[in-house]
Amino acid sequence: MEILDITNKVNEVVSHSEIKNGLTSIWVPHTTAAITVNEHDPDLWEDILATMKRLVPIKGDYRHNAKYGWIPSEQNAHAHILNCLIKPSVTLPLENGRILLGTWQSILFIEMDGPQTRRVQVYVLGE
Repeated sequence: MEILDITNKVNEVVSHSEIKNGLTSIWVPHTTAAITVNEHDPDLWEDILATMKRLVPIKGDYRHNAKYGWIPSEQNAHAHILNCLIKPSVTLPLENGRILLGTWQSILFIEMDGPQTRRVQVYVLGE
């Protein structure tokens, strides 16, 4: 599992959209990854990942894993469960062409079953 700050990449998409006021929605079309907003602090990220592993252990008595026990890539019930808790998207306001984030806030991508190739989709709506 890992956390990546994607704030700059999302800001690039918003900038190219030329939309000044509205909303941006950031979504991952995957059931084992998530998007959240939190502080850009690698120590905090390690705390978040450690807490996720304590709350939903990677090795657990999961029916999903037992059902697909013969497929190594499907031993990922923990990641599906975490996706339900964290969610695959966030929607943020735009004002004067900029995403409104608090002083310490960043847009974070959370990989819970990788590493693997992922897509992040950014939608920009407004005027």
